[in-house]
Amino acid sequence: MTLAEKPFYQPSGDEISVFEAAAKGQLPILLKGPTGCGKTRFVEHMAWRLKRPLVTISCHDDLTTADLVGRYLIVGADTVWFDGPLTAAVRAGAICYLDEIVEARKDTTVVIHPLTDTRRMLPIEKRGELVKAAADFMLVISYNPGYQSVMKELKQSTRQRFVALEFSYPDAVSEAQIVMSESGIDSATAQRLVKLGELTRNLKGQGLDEGASTRLLVHAARLIAAGMSPNVACTAAVARALADETEMTQTLDDIVRAVF
Repeated sequence: MTLAEKPFYQPSGDEISVFEAAAKGQLPILLKGPTGCGKTRFVEHMAWRLKRPLVTISCHDDLTTADLVGRYLIVGADTVWFDGPLTAAVRAGAICYLDEIVEARKDTTVVIHPLTDTRRMLPIEKRGELVKAAADFMLVISYNPGYQSVMKELKQSTRQRFVALEFSYPDAVSEAQIVMSESGIDSATAQRLVKLGELTRNLKGQGLDEGASTRLLVHAARLIAAGMSPNVACTAAVARALADETEMTQTLDDIVRAVF
């Protein structure tokens, strides 16, 4: 995918310059941070900024090596090889973004190792082929450290191959600007939504696994911009999205009423 329009992104530090330097030096990038904090938007912004195609792969438990690299398929009377998205990105010199890498099987993610060192090669065992990465190819992976467990963690043998950038939720002023830009609501309402987000994040570890992400606040803002009342919009987009337990949903409802 080649991005024609500039994706809106609000910088919070030196992440843009680090990414550009890594791209120039043909180094892979690891993005870590909570869900909905802007990791994917950042990659989209950088793909636009560097004028490179972007291939995004959402990792999951059933993701196989063939899903990444490719497979033989029967077409009519012939057996034809089809490149997977990773192979296509390697050949084309695209940015390949593996979102939530820890969700993928360990025997699947090991295929990226030869791409993350000086070899910059992708082995295709079924074809007996070694594909050399195009000069502009760049590998980017992301994960949420808050969701790590013994069963799902990023091994040192993988993480030490990457330049790492740590993301968090923006400061209140920047987050309000993002919410306004993404939804078109007024400044006062955006500031209240940001306050709501901060209050839910204070409940992390006290009944919530995660507080409201910037993405959820934007969802609520768009509902408000569409004509819904702030209470109804925030209940649907934030409170019900964050929790199922009756006691916690009531607590979140109380916070929504207090803010609006």
